[in-house]
Amino acid sequence: MKRINPNIKPFEKKVWLSSPTMHGPELEYMSQAFHTNWMSTVGENINKIEHLIAEKIGCKYAVALATGTAALHLALKLTGIKPGDRVFCSDLTFNATVNPVKYEGGEVVFIDTEYETWNMDPVALEKAFQLYPDVKVVVVAHLYGTPAKIDEIRVVCNKHNAVIVEDAAESLGATYKGKETGSFGKYNCISFNGNKIITGSSGGMLLTDDLAAANKARKLSTQARDRAPWYQHEELGYNYRMSNVIAGVVRGQFSYLEDHISNKRRIYERYKTGFKGLPLLMNPWDELNSVPNYWLSCLIIDPNAMCKHARSENKAVFVPEHGKSCPTEILEAIAEYNAEGRPIWKPMHMQPIYRMNAFVTREGNGRGLSDAYITGGLMNEDEMSIDVGADIFDRGLCLPSDNKMTAEEQDKIIEIVRSCFK
Repeated sequence: MKRINPNIKPFEKKVWLSSPTMHGPELEYMSQAFHTNWMSTVGENINKIEHLIAEKIGCKYAVALATGTAALHLALKLTGIKPGDRVFCSDLTFNATVNPVKYEGGEVVFIDTEYETWNMDPVALEKAFQLYPDVKVVVVAHLYGTPAKIDEIRVVCNKHNAVIVEDAAESLGATYKGKETGSFGKYNCISFNGNKIITGSSGGMLLTDDLAAANKARKLSTQARDRAPWYQHEELGYNYRMSNVIAGVVRGQFSYLEDHISNKRRIYERYKTGFKGLPLLMNPWDELNSVPNYWLSCLIIDPNAMCKHARSENKAVFVPEHGKSCPTEILEAIAEYNAEGRPIWKPMHMQPIYRMNAFVTREGNGRGLSDAYITGGLMNEDEMSIDVGADIFDRGLCLPSDNKMTAEEQDKIIEIVRSCFK
C-alpha cells in the first residue's frame, strides 16, 4: 500500500459500511411480544408492519417473511416458472436476486448493466428477448438504493408479455416518478437485513396487488398447511414466515425511515463535495425521474486514473502509481484506519457458479459497451472489449455509509481516499 499522511490516526471505534441504527421503540415492541407470549409467526407486530409497508409502498397486500430471499423465492414460485424455464435477471447485484430461480430449477439469463443508474439495461433486455423470445419472467434489482429505468423496462416486458419481479431489497423509500420502488412489478420484494435502510436484524416482505397471490404466499410460508382439523399438506411448503419478535423491530424502525434516508443523503452529498477535483464519480441516478434512498455511497474511478491492478477469484493486487489509484488500494487504506468499505457487487455472470449461464449486453454478444459511456467521453470506441457490469466492478467501490458516522469521521475517510491519489 502507498504511504499516506502519517498525521491521520486510526479510528478508535470502527466506522462501518452500514450497521443497524436502533432508537428505542424497537425494544418496546419486542418486549410487547415477549410479555404477551406472541413470540412466533402470528401477532400484532406482524399485522401492523404488513399494513404500514403496504400503505407506504402503495401495494394492496404485504406478506411478512423471514428474509428478503424468502420473499424472492415465493415471488418466483408465484410466477409459475418450471424447471428448465429461462428467467432474465439483473447482472450487477447480490446473488440473492438470482438464486431463487435456481431453487425452482430455472435457468438464469443475465442482462448487462447501464452506466446511468448501474441497473439493468433496457436496451440489453430487448436484445435478450430477441435471443430468447419464450422468457416470461424478468427479475429487476435496484442497486444500492437507486431505482432502475423501470418505465423503459416495463415497456419491453409488456411488449413481450413478461412478468416483472421487482427486487427492491436495497431501495425501500426510493421513488421513481413519484412512486415507491417495490410497487412496479406483479410481485415485489424488500429486505430488512441488518445493514438495510431500516432493519429487523433479518426479515423481508413480499408485496402484490393480487389477493390470491398474497394468500398463496402466506400459505406457502407456513409449510403449506391446508384448512383441516389436523395437519394436512397437499403441496410443498416452507418455514418462511416472519416472527412477531422480528416484526417488532421492523415496526419500531419504520417511523425512522425518512430520517435514515435524509442522513444517508447528507453522507452522499458530503462525499461528493469532499471528492471534488479527484478523477472519480459518485454512483449516479436518473435525476429527472428518480430519487434514491442513498443506502450506500459508492464511487467509480476514471479509467485514466486507474493504477495497474489485478484480481483472481479471491485475491487482489495493485502497483502504486503517482496520481492514480484503484479500488483495492482505497479499500486497504480505509481498512488500515479501522473503517469498512467493500467492493462493488461482482457481476453474476462472473461468479464461478454462474459462469456458464447466458449473458446478454446491448450488443447481444456478452461483451458490449454502453453508448452513454462512449459519448460521455470516458472511453473510446477502440476499448469496447469490456462489459458494463464488469467495468463498474473493476473501477468501483462502496464507501463507509453508516448512519452513525460523524461528519468528522467522514472527513477523515475523504482525506484517506484523497491520499491514495497523491
